[in-house]
Amino acid sequence: MFKKSLFLGISAGFLSGVACIIFSIVYKETMFTDFSPVVSNFNLIGACLFGCILASIGYFGVKKIIPKYGDIVFNLLFTILTFASIISPIAYKFPPELDFEGIDMVTNYFIPFAMTLHFFPIIIWLALKPVFFKS
Repeated sequence: MFKKSLFLGISAGFLSGVACIIFSIVYKETMFTDFSPVVSNFNLIGACLFGCILASIGYFGVKKIIPKYGDIVFNLLFTILTFASIISPIAYKFPPELDFEGIDMVTNYFIPFAMTLHFFPIIIWLALKPVFFKS
C-alpha cells in the first residue's frame, strides 16, 4: 500500500505542478502581470511535489492508524491544512528589490493568484486517488 500511496503522491505532484504552470501562464497573459521572479516554475513543481508526497505519506499513516475511518479523517485534515496554507500568500512580503506597483498589485493580483495555486494539489490528489485505491 505504501508504494501505491507514494506513486499517487508523485503523480499528483507532477500533474498539479503542470496545472499550476499552465494557470500561471494563463494568469500572466490575461492579467498582464508576471510573478515569475517570486514564484518560478521550478518552485511550483517542487511545492506541488512536496505537498502531494507529504499528503500521500500522511494518507498511508492515517489509514494504518484508523483503517475504517481513515479516508474521512485524512480528507478532513488535508482540506483543513490546504485552507490554512493560504495564510502564507496573504502575509507574504515582497522583497524590496522587486519593483511591483505597490499594495494594489499585491492585493488585487498576487494574493488571488497564489491562493488559487494552493488548491491544485488537493484537487488533483483527490481526483487521482480512486485510480490508485479502489473503494
